[in-house]
Parts: sequence; C-alpha cells; structure tokens
Amino acid sequence: MISSVRGPVLSVGLDHAVIEVGGVGFAVQAAPSCLATLRRGEEAQLHTALIVREDSLTLYGFADTDARDLFWMLLTVSGIGPRLGLAMLAVLEPDKLRSALSEGNVAMLTQVPGIGKKGAERLIIELRDKVGAWTSGDSPVAPSASVVRGSVVEALVGLGFAQRAAEQAVDGVLADNSAADTAAVLRKSLTVLGRKR
Repeated sequence: MISSVRGPVLSVGLDHAVIEVGGVGFAVQAAPSCLATLRRGEEAQLHTALIVREDSLTLYGFADTDARDLFWMLLTVSGIGPRLGLAMLAVLEPDKLRSALSEGNVAMLTQVPGIGKKGAERLIIELRDKVGAWTSGDSPVAPSASVVRGSVVEALVGLGFAQRAAEQAVDGVLADNSAADTAAVLRKSLTVLGRKR
C-alpha cells in the first residue's frame, strides 16, 4: 500500500494534485482545504490511502494521518465510498466530524452533499462508539480484520491474482495475526502467493 507520497508538486487541480516521486507523477485526489496548502514547484508530503478497483488504482491524499485514518473509518460504513468519504472531510474538519458522529448530530452531517437523514443516522449508529473512544491526539481505532481482509483481497485481485487464491492467502495471514494493518497483510499475502507460483 502507498501510505504517503513526498516530492515536488507538478500541478494542482480542482480536485487533485500531481506529486512527483522518483520521477513518477502521482495524481492524488484531495479535499480543497488540503489542495490549498500546495504550491506548484514546492515540495509537499501527503498521507495517502490507496483504493483499488477492478479498473483503477486511486490515491486519496490528506494533510495528516488523523484525517486519513478517519477516512478509512468512514469507508467501513455501507454506502460510503471514497468520493463521499472525501466530501465529508472536505465539508467537516476531522474534529467536527468526530463530534457530529459521537454526539449524534444529524443536522451537521447532512450538510455534506450526498448525505441524507438516513445516511447520517446510519453513520452515527455504526461509528458513534468507534469515534467516542478516539479523541483528537489519540491513536485511531485500527480497521477491523474484515475491513483489512476486504481491502487486501481487492488489491490482490487488482494485481491479477485469482479471487479464491487471494482470499485463501489473506485468511492464512490473518489467522496468524488478526491485528495486523492493511499494508502488513498485503506484504505477507504477496509473499505467500509468490511461493505458490
């Protein structure tokens, strides 16, 4: 997984920036508040989340790990995809978003385009306990094993491995250490699959 990128900013668009890393330009989707801190030609570092789909690999960038970890947490909720998760962080700063979730503030959550009353209530039900234990400055709650499993299997399938083989490899790695993070599980799963080829 690509957890951060650092290098000169080649360009800044309305919804993304291109950052050169080792001669390669990475397009990174980001919220306007994050993009506003970047200047073309200056060096920048963004903490990133890599979302793997069958037809794309998309990097989402954040100014700090706090915002990135909250983004991952939002994606655990059914119906919340990367674009909507990023939109939530664009409208509400991490501290405000956590407060809205822990306090059950539906009105604040529905300020986000694409989040209706039912969606806001689902977010509160699923995340209230998680964000309640995670105040600013604390270590974030690690993604659950099921979230890690889904992300890694999707990444492996995107890399060309068969779905069943990917699932078996990830399940084997998680059986040894269910608390491992996504990047570690992906590395170990690739090692397992490499031995079988």
